[in-house]
Order: sequence, then C-alpha cells, then structure tokens
Amino acid sequence: MTKLFLVRLHYMKNLLITILLFTIATLCRAADIVVSPQQSLHDALRQAREWRRTADPRCEGGITIRLKAGRYYMNEPLFLRPEDSGTSQSPTTIEGEPGAIVCGDAKQQHTQVWPKEGMMRMIGFDTDRRTITIPTPPKQVLKTQGLEMVVHQRWAIAILRVKAMQAEGEKTIVTFQEPESRLEFEHPWPQPVIDGERGSSSFLLRTTEQREGIEQLVIVDGASFVHFKGLTFENTCWNRPLRKGHVTLQGGFPLIDAYKLKEKEGLPWDSGLENQAWVERPVSAVSVSNASHVDFTDCRFQHLGATALDYIDNISNCTVSNNFFQDIGGTAILAGSFAESPREVHRPYGQLAERCQQLTITGNTITDATNEDWGAVAIALGYVRHCTISGNRVSHVNYSGICVGWGWTPLYTGMQDNRITDNDVSNYARQLYDAGGIYTLSNQPGSVIADNRISQPHPAPYATNNRGFCIYLDARTDGFTLKNNTTEGRPIRRDEIGDNHPGPNLIFQE
Repeated sequence: MTKLFLVRLHYMKNLLITILLFTIATLCRAADIVVSPQQSLHDALRQAREWRRTADPRCEGGITIRLKAGRYYMNEPLFLRPEDSGTSQSPTTIEGEPGAIVCGDAKQQHTQVWPKEGMMRMIGFDTDRRTITIPTPPKQVLKTQGLEMVVHQRWAIAILRVKAMQAEGEKTIVTFQEPESRLEFEHPWPQPVIDGERGSSSFLLRTTEQREGIEQLVIVDGASFVHFKGLTFENTCWNRPLRKGHVTLQGGFPLIDAYKLKEKEGLPWDSGLENQAWVERPVSAVSVSNASHVDFTDCRFQHLGATALDYIDNISNCTVSNNFFQDIGGTAILAGSFAESPREVHRPYGQLAERCQQLTITGNTITDATNEDWGAVAIALGYVRHCTISGNRVSHVNYSGICVGWGWTPLYTGMQDNRITDNDVSNYARQLYDAGGIYTLSNQPGSVIADNRISQPHPAPYATNNRGFCIYLDARTDGFTLKNNTTEGRPIRRDEIGDNHPGPNLIFQE
C-alpha cells in the first residue's frame, strides 16, 4: 500500500507540475488588460508600456487591451509612441467587445438659412475686389450673424466666413474674412464659374450652432505591430472652418498659401503651370505615422467631422480590412504624402512614394462620406507604391470614389505597382464633377485597374461641366493596365474613360 501510494503521489506531483508549467506558459503567451468605460484607456496603455519596458514575461505572446461594451469619451487623443510597439511575435492588440465605442464630441450642426434647400446660382465673382455677388437674400438673412457661404467649385468647395453683405437692389455684394478671402481670390484653380459651360457656380448660406470640439481620437506615431479590432470610433468635430474658413486645392486639402503666376507663367518642369500652392493635411479622427504593421480590422468609423483614418507618413506593411465607414465629413481612408507644406504641391517629387508602401485596403464598406467637405473622397492615396485597394464597396460620395496618385506630372514620381481591383463603386459625383468612380494622377508604372464594377456618375445638380466618368485618368496619368472593368453589367469602353493628357504607356484591354 505504501509503495503504491508513493507511486500515485509521484504521479500526482508530476501532473500538478505539468499543469502549473502549462498554465504559466499559457499566461506568458498573451496578457490581457481589461478596461471598462469607467476606467482610463490612457492608463491601460501605460500599463502595457510598462510591461514592455520591464520585459515582463506576460509580453511574450502579445498584449491585448480589451474594451468592454460602453462609451469611452476622449478629452485628448490616445497617443501610441515607439515605446508602445509590439513585435511580430508579441503584438499589441486593442480590441473591443461589441458596443465598445471610442468617442469625442458630436459633429457640428449647420442650419442652412438661404436658400432653405439646395443651392442658388451666384451672379458675379470679382478677383480684384474679392467679392461675390449674389441675388439679394431676405432681410432676416442679411441681419444674421456668423454666416458661412459654401461655394461650389467644380471639383471642390470653399467654406467662406462672411464679413459683410451690402444689398444693392436685387443684387448683394458679399465680402469675406481672412485668410480665406485672400486664398479664394488669388488662386485660380478651382474657382467658381461665372457664365460659360453649364452656367454659374452655386452657393448656400448657413450658420454653425456647435462650436469647437475634439477632432482626434487616436494618434499612432512611431508604434509598430499594433492591431485595432472590433472598435467603434465615433463623434469628432472639424474646427478649421470655424477658425479660418476652408479653401481647398483638391481632395479636401486646404490651401495655406496660393497665388496665380502673373509674369512669365510656367516653371522648368511644367511650362504651362499658372499657379503656386501650398497645402496642409486635413485633420483625422485616427492617424498613423512612422510605423509598420498597424492594422484595423472589423472596426466602425462613424459620425466623424473630417478624415476618418489617415496613414500619414513613413508607413509600410499595414492593412485596413473589413471595416465599416459611415457619416464621414471628409475622406474615409487617406494615405501617403500629398506634398504638404513646406513643399510646393505641383513640383515632381521622386522620394515621397517610398514613404508609404505595402498598404492593403480590402473588404471595407464606405457609404455617406464627404458630407462636410464635398471635395473629399472615399479612399485617397497620394504618393504611394506597392499598394492594393481591393474588394471594397464605395457608395454615396460627393466627388470621386477611389483616387490614387498626386503630382499632375509625367515625370518620375516613385509611384509604381499600385493595384485597384475588384471594387464596387456607385453613387459618386453626387455634387461635384471633374470626377471619377476611380480617379488617377501622374505616372505610375506597373499599376493596374482591373475587375472593378463602377456605376455611371450621379447627375450632380450643380455641376458646371460634364466631366464625370466611371474611370478618370486625369493629368498625365500613365503606366496603368486597365482590364475587365464594367458598368451597368457591360464592359467599360475606352472612349468612355476620361483622360487629360494621358501618357504613352497606358494599356487598355477589352
């Protein structure tokens, strides 16, 4: 009995040791930090950072910060630094239970005061006096304080804070505050159309009730191997128009300086260039910079004032997959350099594309974007290379759907091997034209546009030209192969594809 008991005791001891070691190993493979809405996301991130700093064994299999259902109000952005980086074997994951919402302030609300619905055609646009002439509004509108004028400008809008309105019978002359007044009237592209083509550009007058609020929810700067899963990002404001108006070049990029070349028009790389412009990047609810392997999966982005998700600069090997974007004020997904200041935006840059590469955007649904800045788009990639946009559904946007490229140049840009495939784009160009369901710029050798299903452009009610296309190869587009793209169940013909001085190396396959 004693010998048998000892054998059994030895067996049980070994079993317990095995279970203990297995348990320890399991704990070491991954560590969870569970957060409730009453707790701080900043504190949870700091705890994970400290585990990394002290080489805690719990980091070996990765760290997961788990958000329980509820609203996590951010009075300042969650900031992920280099010290928050994971590794390929030990990533940092921020994951939400269903109903976990990272949120800020509700979007500003506007009241359109005149006309009560839609837009109205303007009468005059005077670049010397810096005035816009409109039909005289009702007296109560003339007396309204804090008015904004939203101006339709073909492929962009301007939001101008009204300084004064001087009624002269049936016409009223409107002046505007600075800096938007100077930018609006000194820069020639785009500007409102008066007469010509399909008639004068349109405008509306409105007030904004809610003032400034939080614009950013998450900033990833220098942290790699970070995964966001199952979170909802909701409610941010867009403060720029309240502070200094909003005058853009294209794609929602606001001008910070711009003027028309008045003497000896042209520059060495473009003899026909007639303007100079410097832009800044629109603000985003969630941004990523100086990072690799930062992914977003199964997240929701909704009720956001400006850009939703932005891969700004120096990023590689990132994935945006199976996310849902709805009620976005600006662009839903933005990535790569757009030659922001201090660079002049029209110069040919050859070193920027390598700073955004191996980005995959796949399986996302984007609807009702660009509803604050009509000139923004659903997906916009600037100077990028080796990027893939595939299997996304895009609908209900006011300008173009999927845009790749920047620079307006046939020269070398470093952009290459970009793929736009198997996307479904519909209900685009709802307000602005010079647009495409898929829109490209500049020379991008080895790139492909294939197997996409694109509706015909929406009949935009205020467009001042007819330039709306399923595919628009704008300004010096080159290097693309186009094949198997369809509209309304039939192949898109070559003569239906818009182009603007295309390059010699485009391949179109029926």
